Amino acid sequence: MTSRTDDIRLGADIGGTFTDIALDVRGTMFSTKVLTNYAAPEQAILDGIAIVIRDAGISPSEIGIIIHGTTLATNALIERRGAKTALVTTEGFRDVIEMRTENRFEQYDLNLQLPTPLIPREDRFTVKGRIGAEGQELQPLDEAALEDIADRIAAGGFGSVAIGFIHAYANPDHERRAREILARKLGIPISISAEVSPQMREFERFNTVCANAYVRPQMADYLARLQTRLKDMGADCPVFMIHSGGGLISVETASEFPVRLVESGPAGGAIFAADIAKRFGLEKVVSYDMGGTTAKICLIEDYAPRTARTFEVARTYRFSKGSGMPISIPVIEMIEIGAGGGSIAWVDAMGRIQTGPESAGSEPGPACYGRGGNRPAITDADLVLGKLDPDNFAGGAIKLDSTASEQAILRDVGERLSLDAMSTAFGICEVVDENMANAARVHAVENGKNISDNLMIAFGGAAPLHAARLCEKLGIDRCIVPRGAAEGDHQ
Repeated sequence: MTSRTDDIRLGADIGGTFTDIALDVRGTMFSTKVLTNYAAPEQAILDGIAIVIRDAGISPSEIGIIIHGTTLATNALIERRGAKTALVTTEGFRDVIEMRTENRFEQYDLNLQLPTPLIPREDRFTVKGRIGAEGQELQPLDEAALEDIADRIAAGGFGSVAIGFIHAYANPDHERRAREILARKLGIPISISAEVSPQMREFERFNTVCANAYVRPQMADYLARLQTRLKDMGADCPVFMIHSGGGLISVETASEFPVRLVESGPAGGAIFAADIAKRFGLEKVVSYDMGGTTAKICLIEDYAPRTARTFEVARTYRFSKGSGMPISIPVIEMIEIGAGGGSIAWVDAMGRIQTGPESAGSEPGPACYGRGGNRPAITDADLVLGKLDPDNFAGGAIKLDSTASEQAILRDVGERLSLDAMSTAFGICEVVDENMANAARVHAVENGKNISDNLMIAFGGAAPLHAARLCEKLGIDRCIVPRGAAEGDHQ
């Protein structure tokens, strides 16, 4: 067997539609795209690895390191596909995650709808015990009550537990003791806020530990399967995950703190754009990453992306700050919207074309994929407009059906608006481009920047198709589309 070598590296990124694989063999790059497998995401990685090592003429055992980014945690939060989770918190603070900070992100909207908390009220449990702001114990923890709570959680069919006590960042003893008591009766993951997000501000901290617990069973199970399957195929090398701040963490750490992966894939893209900016001396850059499910905008100054300690997942109200789910972890600051190649186009009650946030993903995919999807997506509009080569999509792995795209676009959108297929496709692309432009403007204004001063770096499977029009809308006069942009995150 050939032993692994440090100058052979592999990058893998699981997106909502495609899984991208890039293999660097002593400076020579091999890459491929395969459709994401929702039931078994690791299978898409293994299929992609098999393709690139065949093309490179190496064996799996020669791979020296694997660096992995993913949007699985993000999608689980946005689509609410996590585990049934219980929250154990301090008596009197049961509704913190629902009351939020009482700030209104749109103060003049009388019908304002706040985001629904991850954990419903009936799944939140309270216990007596209090830590002061300086870490002193003001009231002992009621351990007998915790025993009863453990029994109720065990009987409730929960898959995960979040513990968030007041001022636990100053003294985590109560949270740790509560975990010990619950763990004796429960065989499920237990996350505590003092370890997940040891920061003041209980709403953000509680919400972060809830998010961690919510996705932890799913992510831990996936990562365990991935490591097992990699070893079975002979790739027994270190595997590191890209975290939301752009650095790397071990699979073990990622399994315990999966909330750190919420911006994993997008962070890899921002680091990629920052590297290009540094190589070419570009001081003001906006990175534009559009894949199959979402689009991400990130400001890069002095060759480094902007960072923050808190960000929001799934903003719902005109991309307004405060309308999403706050996560308190170190993160590369960007704005993300549900606008990708798989985003569904539809007509609202007022007769306006809308796109997303629902995505066709890879299963069944846009109508042109021929995998059972019959609803028009952005990719269908791009195909009708002639932006895509139907015979060479994804390196020729997928043959696109132009007729299916036209039929879907006309049936669901065009006929309702008395438009032909070409005009409808143009309208769909205009709407999604304007949505992305609005998101970019909001992101720039929130950071006190003029986005038209920047150069755009566009990457991701769909970004090069929309970059020119987006630049026009934003007043940006220069754009770079890197070679191999569709797999840019891991090059």
